[in-house]
This record gives sequence, structure tokens and C-alpha cells, in this order.
Amino acid sequence: MWATNLKVVGIVLGTLALYTLIANKIPQVQSEVPQTLTLGANVTPEQLVAAGEKVFNGIGGCTTCHGLGTRAPNLLTDEKGTGPIGARCGKREAGKSCKQYLYESLDNPTAYVVTGYQPIMPVMTKQLSPAQVWSVIAFLESQGGTVDVTASDIPATSSTSTTSTTAGGGGGGGSGGFAGGSADPKAIIQAAGCLACHKLDGQGQVIAPDLTHVGSRRDAESIRKKILDPASSIAKGYEKLAGIMPKTFGTMMNAAQLEALVQYLGAHK
Repeated sequence: MWATNLKVVGIVLGTLALYTLIANKIPQVQSEVPQTLTLGANVTPEQLVAAGEKVFNGIGGCTTCHGLGTRAPNLLTDEKGTGPIGARCGKREAGKSCKQYLYESLDNPTAYVVTGYQPIMPVMTKQLSPAQVWSVIAFLESQGGTVDVTASDIPATSSTSTTSTTAGGGGGGGSGGFAGGSADPKAIIQAAGCLACHKLDGQGQVIAPDLTHVGSRRDAESIRKKILDPASSIAKGYEKLAGIMPKTFGTMMNAAQLEALVQYLGAHK
């Protein structure tokens, strides 16, 4: 009896040791805790620039196109001899300061399209909070120019913090998200700027694949994966546009919004 019990204990301990060894061989991924920078009335230019840099490189998805020199103008480095964006933004449109031009570029991207590039940029003021928008403007001004964004530029009704989301995920979680957290798929599509590239039900552009009948060629799982990981599959004929779709939608929508959008698009047969 004792021999049998000892044998069972030995097998259990051996199994646990084996699984522990295997687990330790698997690379561990640690998600960073989102950091919040308060943009109060006494916010400094340095704080604005630091916050804007995080948005630019993170949730804003700006590096998806800018910096490649092919899909959108270089912003942080020289652009065809005109210097980085902070050095040239005040010369783009007559009568507009650098700050005014940059805000217009984020709020109405098609108002001024640099020669040689397509109007593929979504309306960023619908994707980012006012605090995030103005911090990005401060960051861009700092690239070869003078930062003149202040707390007074940020609407009083704006959220007073900007969060850098670095962890991946399926639908972000929480109560935030596009369109104030609304689960209305049409509101999500509008807020996310999808129609700046895609056509859906007769509206939008034809730069990227038409989504009117996307449900006939992709199932729900495929649509969900494409939203969370745009590089997971590229539609035939659109290979040159690979990488344009922001990789941050998974962190910019909550779970309910993601599923509402997936089901809505999947129903478009």
C-alpha cells in the first residue's frame, strides 16, 4: 500500500517538475502598466511634448505611415530638404501658424495634402481626445520648431489625462473606446475614421478594400483578427497598402465595441 502511494506521489511530483521546466522555457511577456500624465492648468511644454511622443508612437498609430517616406510625409526627419515638421509647419499654408496648421492636419486631413501623397489619413480628432491631440501637436512642434501649445489650448471639457497604452489585447477592455464608448457600429466606424480608406454602403473612399460585402469573404473570426492584427492578412491587389491600417484599434475599442463592429461587418454579405 505504502509503495503504491509513494509511486503515485512520485509520478505527481515528476509531472509537476516537468511542467515547471517547460513553463520556464517559454519566454515571459510582461505588459507595462499604462502611465497617465495629468495635463493640468500648469502643464509645461516639456510635459506636453513627453505626452505627445507617447501618443505619436503608441495609441495614435502615427508611425504606421509617417516616417516611411512613402505613404505619408516624414515628420521627425527631413522631408525633401524642408527639415522636420516643426521647422516647416508654419510655412505650409499662408496665414496659418504652425500650431494652426498641425491642428487642421489632424482635424481635417484633406484640407491640405502634400504633393505626391494620397489623402489616406483619418480624422484624428475623432480618434484621440483633445488632450491627446494637443500633446501630439506640441511634440511635432518640438521637432525643429518652437513649442507654443499651452494648457489654454486644451478645452476645459477635455479629459485632463492622456494614457499611453502599450499592452496588446483583444478589445482593450474597460468602459472607454471610440465614440464615448458607444456600441453603435456606425458611430464606431465614423469615430475610427474607417471611411477615410474603406467604402461601406456607398459611403467612404476606395483606397482600401470595399467593406460593403466583407461578410461574404470573411467570417467573424477573420474580421476580428484583421481589426486586432491588420498585418495578419492582406487583400489581394492591396499589397502596396500593407501597414497603413493602424495596429492600435485593439487598444482603442472596448470589448463590447469590438464585438459589435465584428458582427455588423460580418452581416454585410
